[in-house]
Amino acid sequence: MTSDRRDFLLTAGKLLLVTGPAAAFLEAAESGKEMEPKYRMADHYWGMIIDIKKCIGCGNCVRADKSENNVPLEPFYFRTWVERYHIEGGWSEHPDVDSPNGGYDGFPEKYPAGDGAKSFFVPKLCNQCAHSPCTQVCPVGATFETPDGAVLVDKSYCLGCRYCIQACPYGCRYIHPASETVDKCNLCYHRITKGLTTACCEACPTGARQLVDLKDPKDPVHEFLRTHTVQVLKPHMATGSKMYYANLDGTVR
Repeated sequence: MTSDRRDFLLTAGKLLLVTGPAAAFLEAAESGKEMEPKYRMADHYWGMIIDIKKCIGCGNCVRADKSENNVPLEPFYFRTWVERYHIEGGWSEHPDVDSPNGGYDGFPEKYPAGDGAKSFFVPKLCNQCAHSPCTQVCPVGATFETPDGAVLVDKSYCLGCRYCIQACPYGCRYIHPASETVDKCNLCYHRITKGLTTACCEACPTGARQLVDLKDPKDPVHEFLRTHTVQVLKPHMATGSKMYYANLDGTVR
C-alpha cells in the first residue's frame, strides 16, 4: 500500500465509515430496537400502489404524514404532497399544475365545470428507489437502502451537504429547519415493521394509496399488477422506483 493511499484511508476512517449508518441500523434492528422481534427484513420488500382515479385531493394524507412524522407545519416542508393537474381539451404538453400548501388543506375550486377540460390529483412522495441516485451521491453513507427496500436517512451521520437533494429526480427531500439534516418520506418505517400501514395510507378515505409487500405471494399487489397497467414517475431515470401509479396520465412529470 502506498503512503498516499494509507493516509487517505486513515483520514476517511477517522471521519466516518461509509457503511457506518447501515451497519448501525442493522445492529439496532437485530437487537429489536427498531422493530418487532418477529419482523424479518429478508421476508419483505416494500412498495406502494397509487391509483390516480381514486385520489380526491382531500389532503388527509399530507396532514396525517405531518402529524405522524413531526414534519414542520410551515409551508413547503413535505414528506408527501398532492398536485392537481388541469388539462384543457383533454390533453396538453403543458398542463396547469398547482399544489397549494402541498394539498394540506385540500384544493379550492378553481376551474369552471363543464369546460371540457380534465382535472385530476397526483400524490407524490419518495419513490423508495432500488437504484436511488441519493444513496449514490451521499459522501458519508447517511442515506442507505434497507434489505426490505426502504431508503432511509441516518440523521446522526448526515452532514447536510444537500448532494442527495440535488440528485433526487422527484424533489422529495428537504433540509429540516430544526436539525439542519436531510428529511424525507421513510415509508413510515417505524410503523410498517410493526405490522401497520403508513400514516398516509391509513388516512386515505378512498384507498388511493396502498402499501404493498412485493415479496409476499399473498399480497393483492400481484393480482393488481397482472390486471392493471401501472407506470412509475420519470421511467427514463431508471431509478427502480417502487411507487407504482395506476391510471397515470402521460402529461404527469
